[in-house]
Amino acid sequence: MAVSVRMDPLMEKELELAAKRRGVTKSQFIIDAVGRALGRKDPYVLMQQLVAEEERRAYGPDATAQEKQVAQSFEGHEQTYDTEASRTQIVDYLKRKHGVDDAR
Repeated sequence: MAVSVRMDPLMEKELELAAKRRGVTKSQFIIDAVGRALGRKDPYVLMQQLVAEEERRAYGPDATAQEKQVAQSFEGHEQTYDTEASRTQIVDYLKRKHGVDDAR
């Protein structure tokens, strides 16, 4: 369903720049914002769901002995996340998937 929204030029420019920074269209940016405002796409809630799912998998009745041992060995240890390395892996994967080379 199409919806039209009127906004002042300054806000529209801010919207355009914010969408460009995220690499999405203005429409998708607005859809995401409305989804978050309605509580449908709250990143914090999604993270909590993933953590709960991982705990169930690691400690639940279906977990293997090895999964339980691994989960317990990391208890209390902060896991570092190398953002740049992950970004590079994702970009490389997408380039391969879509047949894009760096020569362009």
